[in-house]
Amino acid sequence: MRRKPFPWHITVFLAPAVVIYTVIMIYPMIASLDFSLYKTIEGGKHVFVGLGNYITLLTDPLWSKPFWNAFRNNVIFFIIHMTLQNPIGLFLAVLLAANIRGAWIYRTIIFTPTILSVVLIGFAWKLILSPTWGIWISFLDKIGLANNDVAITLLGNEKSALITLALISVWQNIGIPMMLFLAALIRIPPELLEAAQVDGANSWRIFWRIQFPLIIPTVGIVAILTFIGNFNAFDLIYAVQGSLAGPSFSTDIMGTFFFRTFFGYQLRPGDPNMGATVAGMMLLIILIGVLIYLYGWQRRMEEVQF
Repeated sequence: MRRKPFPWHITVFLAPAVVIYTVIMIYPMIASLDFSLYKTIEGGKHVFVGLGNYITLLTDPLWSKPFWNAFRNNVIFFIIHMTLQNPIGLFLAVLLAANIRGAWIYRTIIFTPTILSVVLIGFAWKLILSPTWGIWISFLDKIGLANNDVAITLLGNEKSALITLALISVWQNIGIPMMLFLAALIRIPPELLEAAQVDGANSWRIFWRIQFPLIIPTVGIVAILTFIGNFNAFDLIYAVQGSLAGPSFSTDIMGTFFFRTFFGYQLRPGDPNMGATVAGMMLLIILIGVLIYLYGWQRRMEEVQF
């Protein structure tokens, strides 16, 4: 029996992408994990400490308190995106998939904030929510809440700052899940929808019985992308609240905690080894979340098949 020739052409086409991804992503990640296993002492010497830095991060109050604060805030940040951004994005995608007049205009308007600079977004919202001259003050004045300090200082109050930033992030990024859901919805054969309409099914029943089951794979993809994106988030909070993630670290998440740990802040010098340790914990959290999703998704698919 004649053996099939090895598909060298596939290797040739894949090689540039593999090399670039390895140099830019894989090697730095492995180097960072290796760096987290060392401690720098006087003279710039690196001493191998194994998992000592990770133990310090989780047990030493100097490190564990800000770490768990950042982790808790990151979980809240993620929950807000999952409960608001993705359902609203799905709702908008369903509307746009219904061939409403001017759908391309609405699609462009909704997606535009996604491609804008995060620095520009952060600066604009700081002006809008400014307690001194922001547009927000005029709106509160019209509804009779201009004297409510908690409502006015949304970015300056520890209880409202994180939620406010999460809502700004939802507004900016809602176009991404919308486009993914829309791409999945328009792939559904129109004959299925027409047959359901002939049988007398209303819009809600068509969505729940036909459209939603067929786009469940996309729902899962959007969920895992939201999880990864939120636990890698940094830019918006840094642009609005700075590296200290104020007020009083109430908006601190894993990304800003890593930045402060690695580069230092105010008069406190940075600790690159502990910064690499924080990065390693971020990778571990994301990896665990992805594995749990894949395990649950596989079981879900098996239940659907049988």
